[in-house]
Amino acid sequence: MTDHSWAMKGELVLSCNCTVFCPCVLSLGNHPPTEGYCQTWAGFRIDAGHFGEVDLSGLNLGLIMEIPGYMSRGNWTAGLFIDKRASIHAVKAFTKIFTGKAGGTTSLLSILVGKFLGVEQVPITYETQDRTRVFQIPKVIDGAVTPVPGKTRGKDTVISNSEYWIAPEIIVAKSDKSRMRAFGRNWNFAGRSAEICKLDWRGP
Repeated sequence: MTDHSWAMKGELVLSCNCTVFCPCVLSLGNHPPTEGYCQTWAGFRIDAGHFGEVDLSGLNLGLIMEIPGYMSRGNWTAGLFIDKRASIHAVKAFTKIFTGKAGGTTSLLSILVGKFLGVEQVPITYETQDRTRVFQIPKVIDGAVTPVPGKTRGKDTVISNSEYWIAPEIIVAKSDKSRMRAFGRNWNFAGRSAEICKLDWRGP
């Protein structure tokens, strides 16, 4: 019997067009984004991962999404960027995971995403410089995201014990720079809402 289990552990960073902090995190999609619609990109660093017997460890990913209103109402548009170093088997695995077809953590994407823009295989870097996460896809995404300092010196502002589907603990952050140009879109979210989370997804 073929093993369809999958898991990804690491970190993700997300930058969106919300002016302060994304209301979807706390409302669980039942409050509209601050601009009435959502435009966002996310970067993924996979420290350890697999899809069946396919190793996904050490690879990076990028995801862009547009949501026309309430997150919970669907009709999302999404596009996926996969590390140029990924094997053809890994590309197929990531595509199944991020279209929701692999079940588990991302299963809702099969319902919420109405238009999938496709997959591009490109060079991707995800680095941590001091507390800032620097995520880059040449000529596509140029992002730098820094946590918002908390009251305790040296500690970040964190939302914990959340039912947010991406992660139960979210570091509140802000984009120092955030340019995205792909699939006919041209975004700049510098100074706007961002999130940093541990990546711990699995399925089915």
